[in-house]
Amino acid sequence: MKKRLLILCLIVASVSLLWLQLPAAASPDPQAQYATPTALPDGRIIYIVQAGDTCLRISLLTGVSVDYLRTTNQLNENCDLREGQQLLIGIGGPAVVSPTPGPSATPAPTKPTPTPGSGGTGRVCVLMYLDANGDGLRQETEMGVEGGAISVASSNGQYSQTLNTSSAIDPDTEDAQRTCFVNLEPGSYTVSGGVPDGYNPTTTLNVAVEVAPGDTRYVDFGVQLRTATATPDEKQNSPLLGIVGILLLLIGAGLGVYTWKTLSKK
Repeated sequence: MKKRLLILCLIVASVSLLWLQLPAAASPDPQAQYATPTALPDGRIIYIVQAGDTCLRISLLTGVSVDYLRTTNQLNENCDLREGQQLLIGIGGPAVVSPTPGPSATPAPTKPTPTPGSGGTGRVCVLMYLDANGDGLRQETEMGVEGGAISVASSNGQYSQTLNTSSAIDPDTEDAQRTCFVNLEPGSYTVSGGVPDGYNPTTTLNVAVEVAPGDTRYVDFGVQLRTATATPDEKQNSPLLGIVGILLLLIGAGLGVYTWKTLSKK
């Protein structure tokens, strides 16, 4: 009788331990109902990070690989996210209903300057600003950041230069906080930006511009502080409990068979 009671207890304990493993594996994803975001006017498709999101969960929801999420959005090796963060998950067709450009870095209208250079040359002035709200559009309160890199190269390969960005403010300078490339011969140029450590881009970082004699071309690149926050703890059960439960179940089954054979002989 005592043996039967012991076997029964072992079987109950084993089943209980196995049951503890089931919720973690079978719990439904609360975000299973997912609607693909509408592409922005510039074609970018943005996903807004929700509470409890991980790169794996976003990958399963959107069909975008974890590697794509990490490299495109310049995430760290742990793929850390923060609630409310905007992630680029793809490029779609531009929205025809919107007549205005989306939040991508585009050259600002040409502004004449008194004497941009000699010999009919032009200038390209670039601002890498802190995009606090992450909308890709610069407001007057969003100032420049230092530590970034700006490169300007001509399409004919005759000009290439890289300068660092600055956050210094000079009220007597028309292009305060901008990194300016002067004495540029008229023609086509490519402007590229490199974000400082600890920042993520909120706009595209590669823009083509046309420089005319006596003109200044303005380009804005937005960046945002990269804040690594720990994702909310999720209930995780150690796989050791499952192994122990299986072993106990096997032991209980073995004892049950042994007891049954012993009783049968009697």
